[in-house]
Amino acid sequence: MTGLFHDDDLIRTVGREGLLIAAGGAASLLQTAHPQIAQGVHDHSYTADDPARRLRNTMGWLYTVQFGTRDEAERLSALVRRGHDSVTGPGYRADDPELQVWVAATLFAVAVQFHQLVFRHAFARPELEAFYAQSKVYATILGCPESRLPATYLDFRAYYAGMLRTLRLSPASHAVARQVLYPTAPGSAPRPALAAVRLLTTGLMPAPIRAQYGWSWTPARQRRFRLLTSALAATYPRLPLHVRTSPRDRYLASTRRMLARLPAPR
Repeated sequence: MTGLFHDDDLIRTVGREGLLIAAGGAASLLQTAHPQIAQGVHDHSYTADDPARRLRNTMGWLYTVQFGTRDEAERLSALVRRGHDSVTGPGYRADDPELQVWVAATLFAVAVQFHQLVFRHAFARPELEAFYAQSKVYATILGCPESRLPATYLDFRAYYAGMLRTLRLSPASHAVARQVLYPTAPGSAPRPALAAVRLLTTGLMPAPIRAQYGWSWTPARQRRFRLLTSALAATYPRLPLHVRTSPRDRYLASTRRMLARLPAPR
């Protein structure tokens, strides 16, 4: 069966890069800068207790939507929707289209930003328009009406800028950030890797949100961020493609094994 996308679609050529996982902290904490998302994650997520499983499930879903067959993407997304049914609380619910739009927006924005930094390639306007249109799937496949998403890339830019101006972090936003950046659960990444992820997360975070998180951004930290991204840009694109895509292959294979164990849909 065919998938939702073709191999030359940007959602695949960008999404296949394993290094993008290192920018996941920025996308995740941009999402939880929205106080309703933060509260839902704080109340219902197992991120703090089992970050490895959370990463496996998140990346498994993303890779299945991007690279799986249509049937796989729809079956797994139906399971995600079912899980979201119970993610409700005072003032929030996981299936709220407003929240789904913001999550999709962060996945697109951070992927564009990080890919351009590492590959030193500025996307042309037609590429951004096509990539944005493809990225709408992160919301629509979970039940968000397409009409709720910014229609075009220019509409997205206006929406995104407005959100960055108006979002106000909550105590739950700060609590989730501590869980993500300073994990204590067994199986957390080694300290040097976490330090690099914290630097990337801080550097990739839009300035208005970074300031609300209270993360310092001194000239020295800016230099370290530029050194890190320059080193990645000098080395990572030169790795063989099969090495760069190995996280995708591993997570996708694990997710397919999980789907194969489930009863066939009626």
